[in-house]
Amino acid sequence: MAVSEGADYAPDSMPKPVVEPGEFVFAAMHLDHGHIGGMTQGLLDAGGTLKWVYDTQPERAAAFKEKFPQVEIASSEEEVLSDPEIHLVAAAAVPVDRAPLGIRVMEAGKDYFTDKTPLITHEQLAEAEAAVERTGKKYMVYYSERIHVEAAVLAGQLIDRGAIGKVLQVQGMGPHRMGDPATRPDWFFERASYGGILTDIGSHNFEQMLTFTGSEDAEILSSSIGNFGNPEHPELDDYGDAHIALSSGATGFVRVDWFTPAGLRTWGDGRTFILGTEGYIELRKYVDVTTDNGGGQVILVDGEGEHRINATGEVGYPFFGDLILDVLHRTENAMTQQHAFKAVELALDAQQQARELTGRTG
Repeated sequence: MAVSEGADYAPDSMPKPVVEPGEFVFAAMHLDHGHIGGMTQGLLDAGGTLKWVYDTQPERAAAFKEKFPQVEIASSEEEVLSDPEIHLVAAAAVPVDRAPLGIRVMEAGKDYFTDKTPLITHEQLAEAEAAVERTGKKYMVYYSERIHVEAAVLAGQLIDRGAIGKVLQVQGMGPHRMGDPATRPDWFFERASYGGILTDIGSHNFEQMLTFTGSEDAEILSSSIGNFGNPEHPELDDYGDAHIALSSGATGFVRVDWFTPAGLRTWGDGRTFILGTEGYIELRKYVDVTTDNGGGQVILVDGEGEHRINATGEVGYPFFGDLILDVLHRTENAMTQQHAFKAVELALDAQQQARELTGRTG
């Protein structure tokens, strides 16, 4: 059977800026993780106005300004937080510092947009939830492997339209490449700083399981972590997995690791498998080793046949415009606060109860 080059999926129109210049003003600070670039660009593309950047290391702020020359470099965190024009602060601090920073941001009257993982302990989660309740501000999370990947955006649209029926299971594979460990900051290898592999990069996948199954809650059935290849860094989890049961009746499985081989043309072969009652979807997000098509591939098999869709340039990233409008209108269309916190709660639960595999070194 021939594979069609698409399906009758009629994607939503590409997102456009949702505000005029100056209508939504934001700042960036604490640039410890490179995701801050994607977070910033997404908000700019949706019409946001970038005013300030602040980092404790002036050279990082200067490098950020080279990429986004319209920004002003602030002399302190307080200069940003005291500015009444700022609606939202985007940040990618060291994971252990993300919750305390978010609480300061919200108490200063701004909404907060943090890189994943948004926090690393159950205690921090309780403090963040209390701060949201106390301030009425948002604590939003850059779960980039869904909100900033067109293949995942398109998959969500297909599922919402019933393309594969009721979702029964979601499997997420999140391999990453470490590269030269000497180029990584010290906190990358410290459990008390990064929180563990299931808390950190695993949080992406728990968020996707909740989204693609339409679930509001879930339970961790089992989880594992290990260190198989980095004995010189005994606090590093270089492998993790988890099996969960979701409130919709579906199940989910995640595997994350730091074992992307040097021969792969990109940093990780991220893939997601979504089984429904009437079909299934496979996402080859960043690379498709079976073709020269690159990433962004959505493979849909349904009652009509086999379909391959290149989502690149088809659907864009509506999350960012929705987030801006949520901030301005106090709505929850981009992501509910409950959803953002539930994803990391599951990640924390999985990390806390994980069995340490015998391959762990050190």
